[in-house]
Amino acid sequence: MRIGELAAATGATPRALRHYEQQGLITSERAANGYREYDAGTAVRVRNIRHLLEAGLVLEDVRVFLPCLDGDVTAGPASAVALGVVRGRLAVLDARIAAQTAVRDRLAAALREAGDGAS
Repeated sequence: MRIGELAAATGATPRALRHYEQQGLITSERAANGYREYDAGTAVRVRNIRHLLEAGLVLEDVRVFLPCLDGDVTAGPASAVALGVVRGRLAVLDARIAAQTAVRDRLAAALREAGDGAS
């Protein structure tokens, strides 16, 4: 299937698919006309990539899941490495939330000090 067909089948944009390919997460063959041709199984892999991204992982994290991206990524038990990646991503998100909460609290305090009771 060509890139537009894969995009339609998975909900990914052609640009995202090219990026996944550049990152080594999916592969294609080049047709004589230069168009990318994807194996039908690539749709499963792309859906799994998108599922992991929607769960909060980044493409670098997704690499850990390469061995199971061609099946049901949610079916089997998670490996210790995968759990470590997820815990690490969660720690990053928690740190960002804490930093944003601190900024919000400083802004609210500044408004209170300025005489505006809004918080």
